[in-house]
Amino acid sequence: MKAWLLAAVAGVALGGCTSLGTVEEPLSTTLSAQANAQANEDQRVAGLLAHMSVERKVAQLIQPQINSFTAEDMRIYRFGSFLNGGNGGPYGDEYAPASEWLKLADEMWDASTAPLPGDEPVIPTIWGTDAVHGHTNVVGATIFPHNIGLGATGDAELVRRIGAATAVEIETTGIDWNFSPTVAVARDDRWGRTYESYSEQPELAATLGAALVEGLQGRRSSGQFLGRGHVISTAKHFFGDGGTDQGVDQGDVNGDIDELKAIHAAPYPALIDAGVQSVMASFNSINGSKMHGNEPMLTGVLRGEMGFEGVVVGDWNGHGQIAGCTVTDCPQALLAGLDIYMVPDDWKGLM
Repeated sequence: MKAWLLAAVAGVALGGCTSLGTVEEPLSTTLSAQANAQANEDQRVAGLLAHMSVERKVAQLIQPQINSFTAEDMRIYRFGSFLNGGNGGPYGDEYAPASEWLKLADEMWDASTAPLPGDEPVIPTIWGTDAVHGHTNVVGATIFPHNIGLGATGDAELVRRIGAATAVEIETTGIDWNFSPTVAVARDDRWGRTYESYSEQPELAATLGAALVEGLQGRRSSGQFLGRGHVISTAKHFFGDGGTDQGVDQGDVNGDIDELKAIHAAPYPALIDAGVQSVMASFNSINGSKMHGNEPMLTGVLRGEMGFEGVVVGDWNGHGQIAGCTVTDCPQALLAGLDIYMVPDDWKGLM
């Protein structure tokens, strides 16, 4: 299914609204059209929610991984999204050819769009994947350098073209959503994921991250934004993953919050301006508070200060690291601003 439709569906299902590409018109006309589109979208979302059962609403928040559920589970529960893990492949085969990925995508799509009783709306599911340097989960896909290598080039146009090529290969396998780019500002080389960082300079991370977003999704003003050959992108991990104390992965980032934001949150506005549709919460803590449950950061900064209107998705069981939470019991994350729980295996317990 076309990525643009899935992006619209995501906004409907999760109650979020995003602005699509604009044309060259007078500012007053453009603003009026955007306001009308926003009002219409809000009305459509409200109409869908009014006819959804509590169980279906909960399922929109749950993101399991492909080796933990079946197409029949999808037909019964109607998950809003799902993912493939690092070594996960269709039907348990991580070496499956592209045709098998597409086959599974079609099966899940069909299951999620099967008619429901009464007037309950049918909402298609979305498949997310980590194609962080090419569509590397699929045998035969093109592999590109990691972000650390692309950062060394400083070439935004190259990064944009890589994003565009990756999007085509992702779409070919029926996948709609890429968990990329990472815009971590790595400040300690001891961090084991330094290769995911474009630069220790937030300005370069912002420039290259925004370029990848435009490659994956298309430029907002191009008329091809989220159209054929494009997929949904994700800015991650919000925020501070590259600044943990002594480079400890998933550790704590300590310091004055304004100074930390000026470094580690600085890339995000550029990606939001480029139209990024989702943001992934980080595993790390900020001054002792886990980001998956950090309402001042997820809601206050990301949505309030930066104006992000897309979807906030968790990382792999990241909500379970919040104080007082388990993987199967964590309302704190939702209240903090998380829209989707990435709960690969224990999804039944969380539901």
